[in-house]
Amino acid sequence: MRDAGSEGGADAVALRGRRILLVIAGGIAAYKCLDLIRRLRENGAHVRCILTAAGAAFVTPLSVETLAGQAVYTDTLALTGESEIAHIKLGQEADIVVVAPATADIMARMTHGIADDLATSTLIAADKPVLVASAMNTRMWQHPATERNRARLEADGVSFVGPNDGPLAEGESGPGRMAEVPEIVAAIVDVLDAQPGPLAGLRVLVTSGPTYEPIDPVRFLGNRSSGKQGHAIAAACADAGADVVLVSGPTAEAAPAGVETVRVETAAEMLAACEEGLPADIAICAAAVSDWRAAAPQDQKIKKPRRGKGRGDAGLTLELAENPDILATLSTPGPKRPRLVIGFAAETEDVEANAAAKLAAKGCDWILANKVAEGAVFGDDENLVHLLTRGAGDGAPGVEQWLRMSKAEVAARLVQRIADALPSGTETA
Repeated sequence: MRDAGSEGGADAVALRGRRILLVIAGGIAAYKCLDLIRRLRENGAHVRCILTAAGAAFVTPLSVETLAGQAVYTDTLALTGESEIAHIKLGQEADIVVVAPATADIMARMTHGIADDLATSTLIAADKPVLVASAMNTRMWQHPATERNRARLEADGVSFVGPNDGPLAEGESGPGRMAEVPEIVAAIVDVLDAQPGPLAGLRVLVTSGPTYEPIDPVRFLGNRSSGKQGHAIAAACADAGADVVLVSGPTAEAAPAGVETVRVETAAEMLAACEEGLPADIAICAAAVSDWRAAAPQDQKIKKPRRGKGRGDAGLTLELAENPDILATLSTPGPKRPRLVIGFAAETEDVEANAAAKLAAKGCDWILANKVAEGAVFGDDENLVHLLTRGAGDGAPGVEQWLRMSKAEVAARLVQRIADALPSGTETA
């Protein structure tokens, strides 16, 4: 395992966008989990928490919820916000499950597949790597039953960090003290680094930001897109192991680490860069491309007519030409078409109906639709989207209504959805 002191940039790169499910069991060391949550989130990870009944005797659900930035789960039959059984959904959406502190009791139940609460039900249902940070009295740690349980869990693929030697709650000293937070963070990074990302081996083309269509050397046609959502998607795909090409219009957003970024201004330039970026397995068209451009951009600044007595108010007629349709072009059947093409629909009214019409017209596979009325979404850090997926034949599209979440969380959710749709490189349905 790498040095736990090598925190900072390396952890931020390794943990950015990662989804960590933290199971907090009963034990005095549970207080360390509050700092663990803070450290993980500072490094860009998304943290969900399950708090056992015994764990709640040491830290409060409110404390955990406040630091994690989202609801803490405690009830076996709890439903997520989208009416899915929590112990299945939580394990599916995580990149890693961390049990800290892991008492002798929860280790024994994990070993024998007992699922009598939300924590153990989630652990037995999860198909993701599990990291255990044990914490208990020295005698309990050294008991033959605990030693057998650890050996069995390791044989099943569970990773361990600690326990350390040191003072214990009972006033004794010896092995059994839960590893310190930097050690746990380092162990999480090590486990994640050893796992291939869900999009490993795939090439992803992402467009982001607006396009600027020149009218003259100082004026242009454009829109209010900030590029935050498209850049977040590019970063999340790279974090998931994909080879990512980001084609970005003018934006203040920094290029994501580990992503090949191509800067463009106009729709024509963006299309050319996209075609240059092919072949790709997945194309995600998050850019807000201007539908129109000036038919005849001027080489010199267009001057306003001088106003004077008897001249009246002279206007200007601007002739527009239609821009190339990047989403429809990438969706055209043929050998260069990506296996999965995803578009965005920014609508001011009838969001689902208009998005469904766009899905049919463009020939893409999915559409992420959001409402941009009254300036909402553009430039915001959060998004509220509907995912529409193409139905079989001429059937109606499937519609998923996602909860309002940060744009980084939308990106992570989309990556998981893509990974589910393209298991082991199979063709899309």
